[in-house]
Amino acid sequence: MSPPAQKKPKDLAGYLEALSRLVFAAGMNWRVVEAKWDGIRKAFADFDPIKVAKFGPKRIDRLVENEAVIRSRPKIEAVIDNARTIVELDTQHHGFRRYLRSHSDFDALVADLKREFRFVGDSGAYHFLYIVNEPVPAHEEWMAGRKARPAARQAGRSAAGRKP
Repeated sequence: MSPPAQKKPKDLAGYLEALSRLVFAAGMNWRVVEAKWDGIRKAFADFDPIKVAKFGPKRIDRLVENEAVIRSRPKIEAVIDNARTIVELDTQHHGFRRYLRSHSDFDALVADLKREFRFVGDSGAYHFLYIVNEPVPAHEEWMAGRKARPAARQAGRSAAGRKP
């Protein structure tokens, strides 16, 4: 299997789209996600994080009923919450890419991504960073490092929400 395509996002929407693809793919077959991706993109306003961050309960209810998207309320809510977080981090760091580059090393960045974003674990963080063309260790090196960690550290937080 070949690695996913890398793409340096042009704007915040590119980051939110890359992150959202991982959220919707969690526990699902990639083919299902790919088949619905155009409908998901349209339903989430082309992943404009300012627009998505404003989605409220009524919009969520409509998305859960929309057959063009993956109708998982926790995943839909995660995308909306992640949009809000991207906007906040972009503002705080004067650029989302600056936020990504503000950490001391890869492990610190992964830990922060897992803390800040919903449905992001070790694997999701690695793949997100790879896809948005940020520096990551070689896949074999990263996998070897994960196998060496104690099971409790690998478990991380729940997929549905942030750590308190």
